Parts: sequence; structure tokens; C-alpha cells
Amino acid sequence: MRAGVLFGLGAYSLWGLFPLYFPLLDPAGPVEVLAHRIVWSLVFVVGVLAARSRLRGLRALAADRRTLVLLSASSVLIATNWGVYIYAVSADHVIEAALGYFVNPLVSVGFGVLVFKERLRPLQVAALVLGLVAVVILTAYSGGFPWISLVLAASFGTYGLLKKLADVGASEGLAVETLVLLIPAAAYLAALGASGDGTFTQEGPGHLLLLAAAGPVTAIPLALFGACVTRVPLSTVGLLQYLTPVLQFLIGWLVQGEDMPTSRWVGFALVWTALLVLSADAVRGTGRTVPGPATGSGDQGAAPAEPCVL
Repeated sequence: MRAGVLFGLGAYSLWGLFPLYFPLLDPAGPVEVLAHRIVWSLVFVVGVLAARSRLRGLRALAADRRTLVLLSASSVLIATNWGVYIYAVSADHVIEAALGYFVNPLVSVGFGVLVFKERLRPLQVAALVLGLVAVVILTAYSGGFPWISLVLAASFGTYGLLKKLADVGASEGLAVETLVLLIPAAAYLAALGASGDGTFTQEGPGHLLLLAAAGPVTAIPLALFGACVTRVPLSTVGLLQYLTPVLQFLIGWLVQGEDMPTSRWVGFALVWTALLVLSADAVRGTGRTVPGPATGSGDQGAAPAEPCVL
């Protein structure tokens, strides 16, 4: 249990510190960073699977038509999520990105109703209403529609749903997803290189290594999450997940000096209240049964214990 909590703290802390990593990749643009992240994540994850003699399982996944369709769709969603997040960090919208991952548990509850026909308990209804009111306030009084937050929440929530349906391990799933995205990512990087606009080999060895580090930076938190989710109850993991957007929010506010007008504080306060209500409901629900250890292999979609694959 103690080791599982430490693994979870490590995973969510690393995800929360991502806003400090992506600015180091300047002057690479968001799309170039996304393409490198896809390529190097595939290289790293395939290397890990090969070292653990699990490539045969990867071939079996690719041969399963249903799983391949689900992972192909999830690859588009995670690429969208990664791309919007990288843009948000590069454009100094870290706080808005953090809001997206605060809202994500509410999206998971919504999918539970729409897809799995779950009945909402009163506290869950209250949490969803508070979340909707927060979005209205942020739209009306914070200078525009919070599209970054909502795209991140919607893309990651849908990604989690598809991964839940696919039911595959985190490493294997990420390998298939990045393999699906490899051709467009590699073609884009090749076109950048041919036009002389790429930064991979033109900004020195330090920049090259930082771009290549996108592979382990993506996969290591996933591995830590996988070690966490098999050791602790899902209710504990569900509470740990809030560490990531809290760290992102603090970095955006205190480190990068993003603006926090009164309307934004009100919107965030409503979202935080909704999450407290949702957490209280989850704890009450856990109290009705004996909490067993979380099962699974660290894949997305087990609300509220979805890893933030940022």
C-alpha cells in the first residue's frame, strides 16, 4: 500500500511538472514537439517491451481487429490531447490546461451515464451542476470560451472511455497508438528537415537530447501509474489524481505569472467544490463495500482513476 501510494505520487507529480519541461523545447513549435513525442515514445516503449519479452503480446493486439480499431481511434484522441496541451503550455495557458484536467472527472461521470447507463446519485448530480455553472462563469466573465480546458477534458475523457473498452495494458496500448501515428509524425518531421525549418539537429546536442527525452518523459509516469494502480484501492488513486492539475495550476499562477482575475477564481472555486463533492460521494460509496486493491494494468478509463497521459 505504501509503495503504491509512493508510485502514484511519483506519476502524478511528474505529470504535474510537465509545464516546466515543454518550454525547454523552444524554439520547436507545438506540432514539431508533438511529432517528436510520438516517435520517441514509440521507440522507448518498444524498447521496454522488448527488454521484458512482451513484443509478442503487441503483435497479438495488432491482430485483434476490434482492439486495433479502438486503439486507432484513441490514438487520434491522445494526439489531439497532447497537441492542445503542448500549445497551451507554449502559449502561456497553463492554468486553462489545468482546469481541463480538473474537469475531467466530471466528464468521466457523464460518460458513465451516457454510455454505461449508470444512475447518478444526488451528490454526483450536484457536482455536475457546479461544473456546468463554472464553465458558464468562465465563458461569460473570463474573456472567452475556455476551449482549451474543454477540448482537453473531452478528448481525454473519451480517450479513457475507449481505453476502458479496449482493456489493454498501458505500455502495449501506448505502443500501438504511437505506431498508428508514426507515419504522419515521421512524414511531418521529414518535411520539416527537408525545408530547413526543423530544430532537431540545428539547435545543438542539448536541444536534440531534450526532444528525444519526450519518449521516457511520456512512458515513465505511465509505468509508475501502472505500479500504483495494482497496489492501492481505486478510491485512493482517484484522490491522488488531483495532484497533477494542482501542480499545473500552481506553476501557471506562481511560476509563469498567468493572470487570475476574480471571475477565474470563482470558476475554479466552483470546480474545486464540485470535485470535493464528487470525492465525498466516492468515499461514501467505498464505505459501503470492502475496498479491494485496484486491478488492471494501468490503462486509462477506470474512472476516477484515469492517469493523466499528458
